[in-house]
Amino acid sequence: MNPYPPDHPVQDESYWSGVRAQYAVSPDFINLENGFFGVQATPVHQAFQRYQEQLNLESAYFLRVRLPERLAGVMRALAAFTGADAGELVITRNLMESLNILLQGYPWRAGDEVLLAEHDYDSVIETLEMVAARHALTLTRLTPPLDPASDEQIVALYQAAITPRTRVLLLTHMVHRTGQIMPVAKIAAMARRHGVDVMVDAAHSFAQLDYRLGELGADFVGVNLHKWLGAPLGVGLLYIRRPRVVDIAPLFGDSRSAVDDIKKLAHVGTVPPAPILAIEDALAFHLAIGSARKEARLRHLSQYWMTRVRDVPGVRLFTPRAAERSCAIAAFGIEGVAAQQVVRRLMDDYRIFTVLRTVGAEECVRVTPHLFTSIEQLDALVAAIGEIAAGAR
Repeated sequence: MNPYPPDHPVQDESYWSGVRAQYAVSPDFINLENGFFGVQATPVHQAFQRYQEQLNLESAYFLRVRLPERLAGVMRALAAFTGADAGELVITRNLMESLNILLQGYPWRAGDEVLLAEHDYDSVIETLEMVAARHALTLTRLTPPLDPASDEQIVALYQAAITPRTRVLLLTHMVHRTGQIMPVAKIAAMARRHGVDVMVDAAHSFAQLDYRLGELGADFVGVNLHKWLGAPLGVGLLYIRRPRVVDIAPLFGDSRSAVDDIKKLAHVGTVPPAPILAIEDALAFHLAIGSARKEARLRHLSQYWMTRVRDVPGVRLFTPRAAERSCAIAAFGIEGVAAQQVVRRLMDDYRIFTVLRTVGAEECVRVTPHLFTSIEQLDALVAAIGEIAAGAR
């Protein structure tokens, strides 16, 4: 069921056609795999190119003289957008760097337990496994329901798993496999009552959902800026609540920063400045649309195609039924057809690009529209799924 009334701005196709015109995408296929990274809007990409050209023209002068003030402006813009203090934020290269800083710099004790979910990001799980081997930690894996009855059901699952040895709870805000939005703030509040730290993987939720970082209730949050904010590849963000900065040890030596200065975590040498500077332009483009309006449109797009295939014989959705429990990302499978075969057929026969994901022992097809996705393109997806499912019966 469409969660928005017919006259809701989310369905103003004239407006969204104008937004689509701000993106340059390939006409050779329908791109419904926008979960990997986000296409830069044309104004953002043009700004990025200007910064790169200026860097190449001015070389070290740009880095030594112009960049510090420009970087301070980027940090002010990020602080305003996230609701955090600039002293609680550090720019990283991606979510994985942010989570590695946290997981490898955390003050572990032998025997500590970490709670995580099977649906968490594979590379984050691998990092935890490496850290667990080094520090003699115990990893306890939970399997949250794909279609929960309530937030409280999920909170209770995590609460029941906490033991006296539980030190950290890893949470993925928006599951990259199915698009499920986890009730992070409620879980974090419960964990805090038990004295358990929460680390949040907000790779997909940041700038896709309308929220401020502090609203998650966690002291530690890692973010990708190259996904739904639409900044260039090569920029992520790490948030640490100010009193907790002192607890995280840096991966690289830095004798210039105080132990409670988050800059101690960013001493990684020379990095390309153009993607960092373009963060401001990505924020400006995002804010011109509005966080709430963007979230509503992305949810409308995913609900549009899911409601049309939900009752198709042989089609199974892995994404929660309630519209508020997902946004742009969703996943499906077709009975009797391997997910990889569905992905291949969608591209080869219909020129629709999707991607294979795993959910536990099962495989599914992840579909992720973007602001430049049209209703006609989603109609093409719906028709293709129906034909493939019909052929399997």
